[in-house]
Order: sequence, then C-alpha cells, then structure tokens
Amino acid sequence: MELQSKAVWKDGMAFDTELEGFHFTIDADEQFGGRNLGPRPKGLLLSSLIGCTAMDVVAILGKMRVIPDAFEVSADGVLDDEMPKAYQSITVRYTFRGTDLPENKLRRAVQLSEERYCGVRATLAPVLDISSEIWVNGERLPAADADRMVQTRAP
Repeated sequence: MELQSKAVWKDGMAFDTELEGFHFTIDADEQFGGRNLGPRPKGLLLSSLIGCTAMDVVAILGKMRVIPDAFEVSADGVLDDEMPKAYQSITVRYTFRGTDLPENKLRRAVQLSEERYCGVRATLAPVLDISSEIWVNGERLPAADADRMVQTRAP
C-alpha cells in the first residue's frame, strides 16, 4: 500500500495540501511569514497520531461490545527549544464517559492500538517518548498499570 500527499505553494508560507482527494491549507505562524490560514505541520503530526489510535480503539471496543457514551483522544507534545524543534515527548490521553465501561477492556483496546495496530505510533515510537493516560468518567486509571502497559520509550 502506498499513500501520497501533495502540497502546492499558494503564497507566503501557505500551501494547498491534498491527501486522498481532500484539500486543506497548511500555513506557518505569523512570526515566520505565515498568515495563520491553516494548521502547522507539527500539529498535524499529533492529529495523525490521535486519529489513528482513536479509530483503532473504537473498532476494537465495538468488537468487545463496549460502547462508550463519549470518547475522545487528545495529545500534548513537548518540542525542543532548539531548531529543528523536534518533539521530545508526546502524551496521549484517552477519555471515556459512560456506564458499563469495564476497565480491563478499555485498557486492552488501548494496548492493542498502541502495540499492534496504530501505524502512526509504530512510526514515531522508535524515536520518541510516547506515554498514555486513560481517563474514565473524570477519573484517571492508576498510573502505574496504565503507564506500564502503554509507555513506549525511544532507544
């Protein structure tokens, strides 16, 4: 399988980007000559990661017959201070709301996504610290178990 994306320069630092037939604008921050016309590429990396794992988790939970009332995935990335300002670490936060949400199944769905199915995470994990948090109805699952299960450490 091969994916292709294309970015065509519009003006300034703005590019019309095409991916799978969808078009969107990416742009730089105003301090770097952009006009804030779209998201930045580094932020899109976070969106790719959380989108990939979120889809996995929903699919896996569906097979387990666990349907949350609400589910969201967010990511916080810490960037180096020096150029090229690469990511030092990323924390992925899985937030579930609802009733009848067995913790072991939620943990297993996250684990399977992060260790087996999410290709974006598999690409990033060898070079980047990625940790996870699982929250259920406003409560974080115990850190020791959740972090042990899904923490990835770059070599």
